[in-house]
Amino acid sequence: MGSKWDIKKFTGDKDFRLWKVKMEAVLIQHKCEKALKGEGALPVTMSRAEKTEMVDKARSAIVLCLGEKILREVAKESTAASMWSKLESLYMTKTLTHRQFLKQPLYSFKMVESKVIVEQLTEFNKIIGDLENIEMRLGNAGALVVWCCLEDEEGDVSQLENDA
Repeated sequence: MGSKWDIKKFTGDKDFRLWKVKMEAVLIQHKCEKALKGEGALPVTMSRAEKTEMVDKARSAIVLCLGEKILREVAKESTAASMWSKLESLYMTKTLTHRQFLKQPLYSFKMVESKVIVEQLTEFNKIIGDLENIEMRLGNAGALVVWCCLEDEEGDVSQLENDA
């Protein structure tokens, strides 16, 4: 078929969660997504050569979709599964320091009248997505933050309700 599926290289400054979803889709298109679970998880009906080919194909697809800085961090990993695991440990870590680091943009997020609302909501959703990456659920607190951000200086949201 010859279809080519390109995604932007992950350089560490964009949303890892979205890159991961896209990368999984690329691996599915290349029929090698099972390699992410490790060679032991591959079907026993596959020959050793087929397993090696699938693992190599998955690893090379991941390598080609990483920026140089990120690639340096995971290049020593010999399989797609170990490389994938290393990426997740680096960019989906749940340490207290990382959790606080990811909460900071949420605490300082503020709607700005001069900016397009769609861009601001996209930015907010990225912050929430980054927190969900480390399994932090905000629930109703997230809605409260949005509500507070939308209030004008006097705390009046009636204009926003009328505009909707």
